[in-house]
Amino acid sequence: MYEAERGLFDLRQGRALYVRAPGAAGALVATVDGLGATTLDTLRRLGAPRLAVTRRRAASMGLTPPDGDAAPGAVSLALNGEGPDEILDLASARGPFRGQQADVRTASASEVGGLTLARLGRLLPAVVAVPAGPEEPVLRQALADGAVLSVTPEQVAEMAGTVGGEVLRVSDGPVPLPEAEDARFILYREASGFREHVAVLIRPPDRWPDPVPVRIHSACLTGDLFGSLRCDCGEQLRASVRLFAERGGGVLLYMSQEGRDIGLANKLRAYRLQAAGLDTIDADETLGFGADERGYGAAVEILRTLGVRRVVLLTNNPEKVDALRAAGVDVADRLPLFGTLNPHNRPYVEAKVDRAGHWLHDMLAGDAGKNQRS
Repeated sequence: MYEAERGLFDLRQGRALYVRAPGAAGALVATVDGLGATTLDTLRRLGAPRLAVTRRRAASMGLTPPDGDAAPGAVSLALNGEGPDEILDLASARGPFRGQQADVRTASASEVGGLTLARLGRLLPAVVAVPAGPEEPVLRQALADGAVLSVTPEQVAEMAGTVGGEVLRVSDGPVPLPEAEDARFILYREASGFREHVAVLIRPPDRWPDPVPVRIHSACLTGDLFGSLRCDCGEQLRASVRLFAERGGGVLLYMSQEGRDIGLANKLRAYRLQAAGLDTIDADETLGFGADERGYGAAVEILRTLGVRRVVLLTNNPEKVDALRAAGVDVADRLPLFGTLNPHNRPYVEAKVDRAGHWLHDMLAGDAGKNQRS
């Protein structure tokens, strides 16, 4: 797993990584995010580069392997001499796809390993790859010199399995808030080291009501900090803190899951696609992501460290209720959280209702004021 961690660091730096597959030729891969001319030239010295994308991105491009395989993992297509910017356009739907690439196949295990690392690094899920065996002279020398690191798909999968699991309490301190001057922030770091989350404790735990009011809030830079009109995240965040204060205490879990866990860079790419007419879910899927990439294992672990077993969950999302119950947390009740509907966030809210089943019908009906004050 250590090799995979180092490999991810190299990919995030724009370097190439060799993903070796036992019993098959491996591949030298580089992420499309941050791909530079030097790295692309390194790949081309080994052969003809290919672009590997997720099945969702492939579907949006109208691509399927010639054998009709639905490609549950990913799809690989031949490139035609494109440069780094053109490849990014192709992978991120920033430019039109003309369908000229005829050489399409199911992605190899090495290409899928590269895609998994890109996803873990919050990069665009797309990699450029060149199949190559370790005996290739240029590659053999680069591996021997340490200029290129090597990793197996199994090591990548092992590392991916650690995300969202065990959490470590790192630090804490008092942070007075306008609605709760005795609030305390606790920083948690996932054991994998990839993400940090914050538990905001409103009032001391020995004064919390039973069940404990809890909000699992995904970080949203644009909404929480800048008050973006595209979403209602900032309003939900502040309404949660007010409600905790009114009810005698509670826990806000501020999770590092920007853009339903696709990361800020990809969230902004999705915004561009939404401005062109796609809804929030289609935009994410066009980039190669699922409708919602979040998991709630880390949130459950934080609640366990705090001794919280029975909750009133502040949410409009049925998946959060289901996830907590499946993990053994007693969700005794649910309270809705509504923001203010406006022309910019209406398509976003409608998509969450129509396509993700969120409980936001009252908000769309104009009854947002009739919410969690009971």
